[in-house]
Amino acid sequence: MTTVNVYLTFEGNCEEAFNFYRSVFGGKFSDVNRFKEMPPQEGQPPMPPEMGEKIMHISFPISKETQLMGSDTGGEWANNITVGNNFTISVNSDDKNETKRIFDALSAGGNITMPFDKTFWGAWFGMCTDKFGINWMVNCNITQG
Repeated sequence: MTTVNVYLTFEGNCEEAFNFYRSVFGGKFSDVNRFKEMPPQEGQPPMPPEMGEKIMHISFPISKETQLMGSDTGGEWANNITVGNNFTISVNSDDKNETKRIFDALSAGGNITMPFDKTFWGAWFGMCTDKFGINWMVNCNITQG
C-alpha cells in the first residue's frame, strides 16, 4: 500500500511545533530522532554540535492512514527553507520497485536532491524537487534486497 503525507521543515523549532500539534490532536509521537543519532556520512562535513539536540525526524500519527512528519533544517538537503514553503510531500510504499518507479517519475525533468538508495535508518529513500517546484521524498522500509 502506498500512502502520502506532509513533511514539515523548521528552522530549529520543530520540537516546539510538534508539541503544539500534539496538544491540538492528542496522541503520541511514533518516532523522535535527533541529529546526534545520525552516523557520520562519507564525504559530508561533521554535523555542528549545536545541531545535536535538534530534530532529525519526527513522526506523529494523526489517524490510522495519516501522519504528520517533520525535522529541523540540517545539511545541504534542507537549505534555502522559506517559511510558508517549508513542506515536502512524503510518499511511503511497501514495494521497493514501486517506490523507485515513483521516485524516477517524480524526479524526471526536476532536480534530485538525495539519490534513491539504501539509508542508515533501514529504508530505500530519495528526495527530489519535481519540474513544477514541489518537493518530494519517497521511502520504502527495507524488507526487500
